[in-house]
Amino acid sequence: MQARRFARELALLGMSQLSDKPGTIASQDLDGLITAAVRSLAGEVQDALEVAAGDLQRSQDHLLESETRTSGVDEARAMVKEAIARTQTAINRLGNAVQIPELVQFSNRKEIKAYAVELITTTVRYRTQVDADLDTAMVAWQVKRLPQIDRDILRIAVVEMQYLGIPDRVAINEAIEIAKRYSDEDGYRFINGVLRRWVTRFLNPAENSAASSQETSSPAVAESDPESSVL
Repeated sequence: MQARRFARELALLGMSQLSDKPGTIASQDLDGLITAAVRSLAGEVQDALEVAAGDLQRSQDHLLESETRTSGVDEARAMVKEAIARTQTAINRLGNAVQIPELVQFSNRKEIKAYAVELITTTVRYRTQVDADLDTAMVAWQVKRLPQIDRDILRIAVVEMQYLGIPDRVAINEAIEIAKRYSDEDGYRFINGVLRRWVTRFLNPAENSAASSQETSSPAVAESDPESSVL
């Protein structure tokens, strides 16, 4: 895992402990935020292992029931299918848990901590403007209505592109990978769509203007990109 991805995850977890009201953050609070983020990661390992163990136990129970309590092939097949799904879920949880100690271990590296702090302070400084731009990019939706983890993933990506000079492809891909880890099942698709809209609107306005001109000179086509849809 790249050093900056470690930093992004630390920043994301640290920001989850901040008030969502715009404001400043004292320098002495930053170390506390990073420390709290590391502690939450350590706790996440134990939680992931416990949940995975529970999934495996339920999988075993379903397999046993499929052998002893079912009255037909279809019912047995359904139970086996559910048992396999629970086992896969447990494997995925364990896969995520295995990566966490590495993040904890490297969290005190100077360059990782410095970038995490830069992400947090820059996001806090420009949050009002970033949120306003994201509201525009989302269309008929608002940042404040999103789950906090999705809000912060979007904010970090925009801050990297707008204020820290990170290429849009890099920032978006990193946001997607982090969303796959921390957001819900479809969160990364939503985040991908919003960020691409933001890039078109604010980083590449010339392309956006050209597209608008083309729309006015040709029949309207219904938008069907599922990654850009807001449900």
